[in-house]
Amino acid sequence: MKAWILSEEFGLDALELTEIETPTPAPSEVLVRVRAASLNYHDIMVIGGHYGGLPPKRLVPVADGAGEIVAVGEAVTRVKVGDRVAGNFAQRWIHGRADLATLLGSTLGSPRDGMLAEYVLLDAEGAVKIPDHLSFEEASTLPIAGVTAWHALFGAGPLAPGSTVLVQGTGGVALFALQFARLAGARVIVTSGSDEKGARAREYGADEVINYQKISAWDARALELTEGQGVDLVVELAGGDLRRSVNALRWGGRLSLIGLLAGTAAQFDIVPFMTKKLTLHGIAVGPRTLFEEMNVAVARHGLRPIIHRSYAFEDARAALADFGQAQHVGKLVIRGAD
Repeated sequence: MKAWILSEEFGLDALELTEIETPTPAPSEVLVRVRAASLNYHDIMVIGGHYGGLPPKRLVPVADGAGEIVAVGEAVTRVKVGDRVAGNFAQRWIHGRADLATLLGSTLGSPRDGMLAEYVLLDAEGAVKIPDHLSFEEASTLPIAGVTAWHALFGAGPLAPGSTVLVQGTGGVALFALQFARLAGARVIVTSGSDEKGARAREYGADEVINYQKISAWDARALELTEGQGVDLVVELAGGDLRRSVNALRWGGRLSLIGLLAGTAAQFDIVPFMTKKLTLHGIAVGPRTLFEEMNVAVARHGLRPIIHRSYAFEDARAALADFGQAQHVGKLVIRGAD
């Protein structure tokens, strides 16, 4: 089968398109013909070697993808040949809380092989049926970006209609958060550093857009837009300095911390955080049951993920390079091998 392999060293230049043996499923595994894969910041970090450790001897990167099951192990009963599925990011995180070994030891795209191949092995318990109305390209965007956004909005409790949600940016997670918040009847404020991207966010349902390049005190603007009350939830995708996010929240609000684009060390003032009785909710994708819960809403409302551009399988390296430029609005998708 065709596969993109990262071996011996890190970096896009080390990623090679080659042919390897098609794997055979173990008793509790399924073999999936990958029809589409989608890119996340996680993939850039893995390929760039930013998670530490030695370079892999052989790794198929890219965590997210969707396709159809073409073979099943002898012990598999919950799915069957022909089912359209995506892989849960942490294959063995089925429900509830996960310990670190479960979360890090079973994730696709590192340390387990990912979706940038013609075929991939998944645990039968880690395969998730996708909504019927979605194409494989659309469904490939769900496992990390979709589940992360769903977890950020609903993982710590319901989001009441009429709530105000502030979403940072216009990438894959951000636009899923925008779409899901709108489904829940929330008002959505989007921050962006680009008027063009902000206009696209409005097209996708944003009620207000704040250009933080023009209005550096975007937290003050968020307070103005909420008549001084503050927003109910901030979907924090930048990380780093959290002080503006804290200031933008209402009393009793929640900060869902997802991203680390601005660094791995967070900064915020303790006093306003405590005085306002805020909640900090760290997000690390989610279990299979959360994925399935999200899919019910996606199917019921006919929601379609927002795809910025689709690439041929042979152009995977170019897709990854484009992702690193962060000029997209929505998801970048790589079609399966012919």
